[in-house]
Amino acid sequence: MKVVIVGGGAAGASCAARLRRLDERAEIIILEKTDEISIANCGLPYYISNVIDSRAQMLVSNPDKFRTWFNIDVRLNSEVVSIDRAKKLVTLKNNETINYDKLVLALGTTPIVPEFPGLDLNKVFTVRTLADADNIKDFILKNNVKKAAVIGGGFIGVEMAENLVEMGISTSLIELGSQILAQTDSEIAAVAQNVMRDNGTELILSDGVKKFNGNNIILNSGRKVEFDIIIMAVGIKPAVELAKNAGLTVNRGIIVNDYMQTSDPDIYAAGDSVEVKDFVTDDSVLITMAGPANRQGRIAADNIKGLKSVYKKSQGASVIKVFGLTVASVGNNEKQLKSKNIPYLKTITYGRSHAGYYPGATQTLFKLLFTKEGKILGAQAAGYEGVEKRIDVISTIMRNNGTIQEMLDSELCYAPPYTSAKDPVNILGMNADNILRGFVKPAFTEDMDGACLIDVRIPEAYNTKTIDTAINIPINTIRNRLDEIPKDKKVVLFCNTGYTSYCASTILIQNGFDNVYSLMGGIELYKELVKNKESEIVQKITA
Repeated sequence: MKVVIVGGGAAGASCAARLRRLDERAEIIILEKTDEISIANCGLPYYISNVIDSRAQMLVSNPDKFRTWFNIDVRLNSEVVSIDRAKKLVTLKNNETINYDKLVLALGTTPIVPEFPGLDLNKVFTVRTLADADNIKDFILKNNVKKAAVIGGGFIGVEMAENLVEMGISTSLIELGSQILAQTDSEIAAVAQNVMRDNGTELILSDGVKKFNGNNIILNSGRKVEFDIIIMAVGIKPAVELAKNAGLTVNRGIIVNDYMQTSDPDIYAAGDSVEVKDFVTDDSVLITMAGPANRQGRIAADNIKGLKSVYKKSQGASVIKVFGLTVASVGNNEKQLKSKNIPYLKTITYGRSHAGYYPGATQTLFKLLFTKEGKILGAQAAGYEGVEKRIDVISTIMRNNGTIQEMLDSELCYAPPYTSAKDPVNILGMNADNILRGFVKPAFTEDMDGACLIDVRIPEAYNTKTIDTAINIPINTIRNRLDEIPKDKKVVLFCNTGYTSYCASTILIQNGFDNVYSLMGGIELYKELVKNKESEIVQKITA
């Protein structure tokens, strides 16, 4: 059997190596249009800033290893330009033809570079290949770059902004949307935005590029942003033209079944260029991440050998470093659920990275989305230690069709330096369970208008920082002050992070109040949101 794999990235390399382990006699050829194979794409921003200070470390594998370990023929600078499905032939740019029994398309994506008026492409760089990274490093060195503009606030944009700042380069990140990191909701994004600003990044949100004028970007608002280098990170598009021209079924990405087969049973596709099913909604989605790409390549290899492996939908689990902060998420966010008219409930909690009495504990902000039946729809978190661990646990519960109850029941490792006896995952589940059972009514910042706000913390905390118009009724006095609390309007109780206000709300509910709510995330989240909003206002005034 002769298998030709087009593309030597995560999906293609994974497919080739797996196939060789399954079949020692198969003839396997990888055709890669660049001069790179199996590089650590996700590490490129850190290589640019020399956090990863060796180019060799960026090479996950190389043609020699594929040849000596796996007896795989890797051909670099070999771009496939057409596929003849009837004759089972691929044609290369140099007019060479290669026959196949099975074909695997691991075509990846290409960065989007809009044709803005006045754009000088000599100063514009994308971050997709090791050659891209080398070019950026070389340009910065030779041109004494002092000011950078990053266009786009997704993963690559945020990582590049961070690493440019760490290099001592004054950096502006321009994002057309109202927030960075679109996979998260506004509360989590606000925390990340505050951290970026605190570390010296200029964030320009809700504003887009209109045109370029020399070394200035002219934004839609009329504002000018000076630059020496541009990092274009507005997005990527699946490389589907080869498949489309071959008559394969293509939508936004290449259409495959659960076995990674295209509409031609002898042609498989995997990685960033394929559409897969969303785990939560079952909709067709594009998931451009290394983990799914590697699994899909492996599954394609299994099915070429007749093992009938199945790709079981994508959850979109992700994590990103934002200076010292970690932001992680899995599943759908509020914006996605609203766009699909999917009913949901939500909660927000803070959890400590480890036992509070053990030194060095930090707080993590968690957000959970779920149904009234307890199905988990998505989770997000932002913090400094153990953040991705907790999202990974929730992701695993989701993968196994677990519910809120499984979050409560999860038996997780415990020792004071690592977590608490009730892990933040357990606490988040308990909070959601209380909402489902009606033991607490959640309130969020959007619910505060017109409500009676009651700060249930001690007077010293209230006098230090509270929310405007709030009165102070500490929890330890609330049973004796019930007549001060109105029954004819919404009452929102709050504390530092939500636990004390929850306890206070149970007292009131059991004393006949039915209009009492607990502010999820408490004043800690409120302060983050206010800080983010004030920063945006100041930016607009000074622009």
